[in-house]
Parts: sequence; structure tokens; C-alpha cells
Amino acid sequence: MSSLINLENLPIPNSEMSVPDLSNHSSWQALQAELVFTQDRSGQYLSFYWELGEALGIDPSNIVGFFPEQSLKPALPDAYYERIRRVLERRIPEQCYCLFEYKGQTFPLELVISPILTQQGPTNRVLVMGHHLLDIDHSLINNSALPTHPDPYQTLLTKIARKIRRTLNLETIWQETVDNLGDALQVSRCLMIAIAPNQEYLEVKAEYRQPSCSSQLGYRFDPLTELWWERALTQREPIIIEELTDNYHQIQSVLIVSTFYQNQRNGLICLQQGDRSRYWYPAELELIQELADQVGTAIAHATLYQELEQATLAAEEASRLKSDFLASTTHELRTPLNGIIGFLKLSLDGMADDAEEEQEFLEEAHKSALHLLNLINDILDIAKIEAGKMDLELGAIELAELFQAIDNFTLPQAQRKNLSFRSKLPQTLTPIIVYGNYQRLLQVMLNLVSNAVKFTHEGGIEVSAEITKKKIVFQEQEFPGLVKVSVADTGIGVSLDKQAKLFEKFVQVDGSHTKAYGGTGLGLAISQKLVEAMGGQVEFYSMGEGLGSTVTFTVPLEQMPVMKTMTSQDE
Repeated sequence: MSSLINLENLPIPNSEMSVPDLSNHSSWQALQAELVFTQDRSGQYLSFYWELGEALGIDPSNIVGFFPEQSLKPALPDAYYERIRRVLERRIPEQCYCLFEYKGQTFPLELVISPILTQQGPTNRVLVMGHHLLDIDHSLINNSALPTHPDPYQTLLTKIARKIRRTLNLETIWQETVDNLGDALQVSRCLMIAIAPNQEYLEVKAEYRQPSCSSQLGYRFDPLTELWWERALTQREPIIIEELTDNYHQIQSVLIVSTFYQNQRNGLICLQQGDRSRYWYPAELELIQELADQVGTAIAHATLYQELEQATLAAEEASRLKSDFLASTTHELRTPLNGIIGFLKLSLDGMADDAEEEQEFLEEAHKSALHLLNLINDILDIAKIEAGKMDLELGAIELAELFQAIDNFTLPQAQRKNLSFRSKLPQTLTPIIVYGNYQRLLQVMLNLVSNAVKFTHEGGIEVSAEITKKKIVFQEQEFPGLVKVSVADTGIGVSLDKQAKLFEKFVQVDGSHTKAYGGTGLGLAISQKLVEAMGGQVEFYSMGEGLGSTVTFTVPLEQMPVMKTMTSQDE
């Protein structure tokens, strides 16, 4: 396509000047074009020259200066005059094929329409050059038979849209958008920006850039850092920022367009010009806006597909985990049940040598029954939690009472394994009163210390509490602080890569551990749900396998206790 042509130095008459005879005009002949004429925005001829005009019976004096009743006019005037207005608006030449009429004759023409650029003022005239299509069969000439040169921007839009519609991969859609748009408009950078939930931050997901520009790929920033980002997130129209003086990130001009799907903003396209201050033409804005509509739909479809994929994988994984859980639990339930039946059968068959041995059989059966009861309780608890039927009555509880119950339960177990055990409360002058459910808090602590004893073979276990003075709100009630209870052990620990799965339901970090130590693997998941229902949270820490573990949970303080001042004797 030819470049823009400035004809300021050519003697082009306007409609108010006398019209010269252009048939011998040396300036037009110097262009060596068969057909040359100029028109204004409305389509009025300002000058006219056709080398073959006389042979075709065309008189230039019947063409220039006559408007709107023109002797030489396009067969489809609305389409032709709209093309002139578009060329002037975009300041980009266009090639087209048009059918013109003159006193009952028809002339198929190939034309190139170029805007005439002026040094001052708006561009309101076009230069049209072309030739007569002598080889076209006139019997085929109609409104649709002539070839038409496509709008270059529409061609680009169709090309990009076709590419992004071929895929449901979100990353591909982002990259295709910035690559094609950035290359077509020759910007310094073109960025595809994702919007975080609640607009907490913006993140650059894909980037096109010139080699001289630094990369912003993966850059995450607060939308409040710059005024234009806040505007881009609150209005539908494109945001244009020109003549930036601080050269922020090598930028002098910025254009930001939002992508939408069903009136929901789901991304931002950001074009940046760093080497100069750029004027964004209406045609460019139109192209980017239309493309943004296509991209917004593509992003929504790809996101939905991605979510469906993830949901399918999650469902498959959940199904697998539940199957593994049921298989493991069946084994765990069978073991104590077999113990109960076996020891009771020995007793009933009189297999005991004396009363002491019969007592041992009954004690073992009782121990197995308690173990079976704990397993069933775990399964029932997780079923209630899954169904949302875990209703807790919350009230004031003295922390020392809970610690005493844990001491009574844990100390004998630790001694049987030759482990040390210690519990420690903060030094206070008044009781530490927490807000929760006594039975469920006791269950949580028993779960944690039982795990600590189970997975520790040497060293010991320590249970401690720490008071934090920090106002919290739970169930529309304000509390003065919270207590963090810690259960630390020197046991087998957990590798760093497996710790994230500890609180997942139906997940047991290591199947070999389950077989070795028994249990359903639901203890931490149940404890977490119970603590969260009482306004706290559970956390797990371990430096790795063989390095021990610490599990903590928090619970609101009903009232802030009076702390005891530490003395050297206390220490």
C-alpha cells in the first residue's frame, strides 16, 4: 500500500476558485497516473484528470464544481463516501474497487484513496488515483461481483479473533492477544493484565515488548499506585494517558482498555509507547475496543473450562482419597473389633489359667472397645462436619481445668513409653478464662497430645499456652485477646512437602505410618474444624522428618487475666 501523500505544493483548486482546464495539467501528468482526482469529505470533486477521459466521452468541466448532482458518481455512493470519511479519520490510505456511472455509462475502477495531510488544521481532502478495469466483463458487473479490498483493521481483528477462539488455554489467549496487537500497532509494550478478586492487585500475565524495553511480565502491583489504573477499573471507556513527563517504566503514552464478559470486567489490555508521545487514532481505538470484546469472551470461556477441569480433577482425587480412606478405615475398625471378640471368646471358653489372666483378657477387650469407640467417634464427627450439623454451645471455660485433664490422660501414656511430659500455663494472678466448648476443646487437645505420644519414641512432649492481647471479633462479639495452645514433641516429624496435606479430609500423609501407628488420619482435620467453629485456627510446624513437630491452636479469651510479674526466683 502506498504511503501517505502530502500535496500541499500541488496546485489543487477549491470549490470557490475558478476551475482550470486540467487536461494538460503538467503536475497531474507528472504523477503518471491514468486517473487522478481530489475530493472533499462530502465527496465533491475539487479537481479531476483522466488520461482516457476524452476517448471515453467524459468532460471534466461537467465534473468539478457540480455537487450534489454530479455527472460522474459511484454506483454505491453511501459505501464510497463512508470510505472517504474513514480514510480521513484514520489517516491511512485504502485500496478499493468501485463501479462509477457517467451519463448512462458504467466504469469499473481500481482506486487508491489517500488522505492529503496539511501542516495546519484538520485533514479534509483526499487524493484518489486509479485506472479503468478494461478486462472486466461488464455483464458480470453488479453490486456484489466487483472485488473489494478489506478494511485492514477488520482483517487484523478477524485474524486475532480466529486465533484466540481456537484455544481454551488461558495463557495462549493472553499471549496471542498481546503478540498480534503489539506487532500490528508497533507499540513499545502490550500487556495483558489479570484482575485479582476484589481488585486487590493487578498482575501482568502476558507481554509483548520491543527489545529496548525492560520486561514487566509477572509484575504484580496495587491498582491504587497510579490514578489511571483506578480509573481503568471503574469506567468502561478506554483510558488514554499522554505526554508522561516522568518516563515511568519507559512510558510516554498509555492506552488501557478493559475486557468484559456479561458486564463483568475480567482483564485489562495495556498498550504503552515509550519512544515518543503517541496520538491514538479513532480507528486504533475502535480496533482495540472490538478486540477487547472478543478477548473478554475468550477469557471467560477459558476460565470456565479451566475451573471445570480443576473441579473434575478434584472430584476424581476426592473419590480416590475416600476410597483409600474407606479401605484403611475398614482395616482399622476390624482390628479392635477382632481384639474384643478374641479376648471375650478366650474368657467365655475358660481359657484363662487363673482369675488374674481372665482379668487381663477383659482389660484387653475393654481397651480394644475404647479404641473402636474413638475410631467411630472420629468418623461420626467428620460426617457431622461435612453435613454442617456440628452445633456447639460456647461459654466460659477455665484453661487450667483443661490442662489438668490433659495431664491426667497423657502422663501415664508418656511414662509407659519412657517419654518426658510437661505442661505449662502462663503465670497469672487471676484464672485464664477462654470462650469455647469444654468437651470439644478437650477433644482437640486429646487429639493433639495423643498424636504427639503416638509418633514420639524418645524425648518428650510439652504442652504450653501463651496469651496475646489483641482484640478480636467472633460471632459479633468482641474479645480482649486470645490464647495460643502449643503441643510440641520430639517425634518423627513431617517433611516440608507433605505438611500442606495434613489438614485435608481423608488424606493420610504416609500410608506406611498409618499401618504402623493405626488411626483414621482424621484427627487434625476434625481438630481444625472444631477450633474454627470456636473462633480460632490450627497451625502445624515441623522442620522435617525426624525433627519433631509443633501443633498450635488459638481460642478467644473471655476476659484478660491479670499477669503475674516475673521475679528472678520465678525464673
